[in-house]
Amino acid sequence: MASDTLTHEPNTDHNTDNGDWQGGKEPFKASYGKLMIWYFLLSDAFTFAGFLIAYGTLRFSVATWPVPDFVFSTFPGGFHHKPLLFVTLMTFVLLASSYTMVRAVQEGKQENKNGVVKWLLLTIIGGLGFLSCQAWEWTNLLTKENMTIFNNPFGTHTENGVYLMGDGHDIKEGDSFTAGQTYLIPYHDGEYKPLQYKVTDGPDKDAVKEQIMGPKAFGGLFFFITGFHGFHVSIGIFLLVLVCVNAASGLYVKRRNGYEMIEKIGLYWHFVDLVWVFVFLFFYLL
Repeated sequence: MASDTLTHEPNTDHNTDNGDWQGGKEPFKASYGKLMIWYFLLSDAFTFAGFLIAYGTLRFSVATWPVPDFVFSTFPGGFHHKPLLFVTLMTFVLLASSYTMVRAVQEGKQENKNGVVKWLLLTIIGGLGFLSCQAWEWTNLLTKENMTIFNNPFGTHTENGVYLMGDGHDIKEGDSFTAGQTYLIPYHDGEYKPLQYKVTDGPDKDAVKEQIMGPKAFGGLFFFITGFHGFHVSIGIFLLVLVCVNAASGLYVKRRNGYEMIEKIGLYWHFVDLVWVFVFLFFYLL
């Protein structure tokens, strides 16, 4: 009885030497650790995007939303009416730390331990400087401007009018305002005292009204989102201190892998800086 012999031809459809990823090889020429960092940053980006989209949606759906030039106009040393000057300084400090982080990674590629430590220390100083600026801004808004997650004294007029009762914050009886002009509710004796005003234009002309406080969501969203970013900066500083100590001890010299751990921390730090650019755009420019 004849029997058929089954033969297996070698698979020639795929060239094993064409550079395609196979088991045991690094995909995209990136190590497992770098890939995991990228996955984490991608998921974190979605988180921040959700928060900022929510803020933007409320920002453009509420007519009395505060104007950033009016809210963020204070500078340390008692200087006022300096719109966005302080937050610009904050942003410069943080972005400068991105440069020093790049230099640390470059020195790591050259296996220069002293250079890595030097630039990491400068990056840490930049991160601490940013957090210090943010702490001052929060303190000023909470103690001087009386803005909390529950109360927001900032707002925007939606109709023309003239004050019938003035009470603090450079607002005097008889002062007039126009639609779209910002206001700050006076704060005295531990409570807000809304101002009375007479409408001078529109269908409610000559009607006597009372200023309402700005939307509560503004304070809550500001402290939550900037605080969430500040939390990320704090984690970044902790990681920078950790790898700086390890680098100074010579731990990464033995690995001779171009100080890859510094590069991975650098990816996280650049992400934090990039997120701040969007936070700056949403809160301080829109």
